[in-house]
Amino acid sequence: MKRTLAKASLQTALNLLFFTVIGTTVLAFTYSQTRTTIAHSEEQERLALIAQILPPGIADNDLIHDTLQIRPDPLLGTTDDTTAYRARLNGEVTAVVLQAVAPDGYAGRIDLILAIRSNGQISGVRVVSHHETPGLGDYIELAKSPWIKGFDGKSRQDYTDADWKVKKDGGKFDFMAGATITPRAVVKAVHKALQYFAQNRATLLAPAGTPRG
Repeated sequence: MKRTLAKASLQTALNLLFFTVIGTTVLAFTYSQTRTTIAHSEEQERLALIAQILPPGIADNDLIHDTLQIRPDPLLGTTDDTTAYRARLNGEVTAVVLQAVAPDGYAGRIDLILAIRSNGQISGVRVVSHHETPGLGDYIELAKSPWIKGFDGKSRQDYTDADWKVKKDGGKFDFMAGATITPRAVVKAVHKALQYFAQNRATLLAPAGTPRG
């Protein structure tokens, strides 16, 4: 009797182990496939945004394969490695696309992507994702407001550091009444990204094949 019970218990344990292994394998495979799909979708969305912020004729290279891995940096507001895309024309870098984060939006972080020309001038800025209040903070999206285009053509040469604030704070950038926190966070993040560009200009604009220092 004891031997029969032991045998039954062993069989039950083996069955549980089998189904646990199968279940774990299925979950791991599903996660792997889903992660790949999500990553591809995010990349396509990012490339679509890049196409909006880089003017026609500024590049003749394949941006997807001309990239730099950027380490986390306070000036970019990032906590993970990000990818910088470099636009080249006749081998010379004409613009760099950086990812930045405004960590202090009204409802949390605001993910941005911006293109900066080799002369330090902003070519364009777009919001990748945010959780701002609908009807107020979401006007930073181009589909709902042209506000984000206010950065086009701006640079640290044209605007002093004190100018990189919303008008309510004594700066040069417009804001929506009753919704100051969101634009304040975005302007601050863009300004810091320009500072990052200035500090890392040599690396970002390096000729193709140059080892990163």
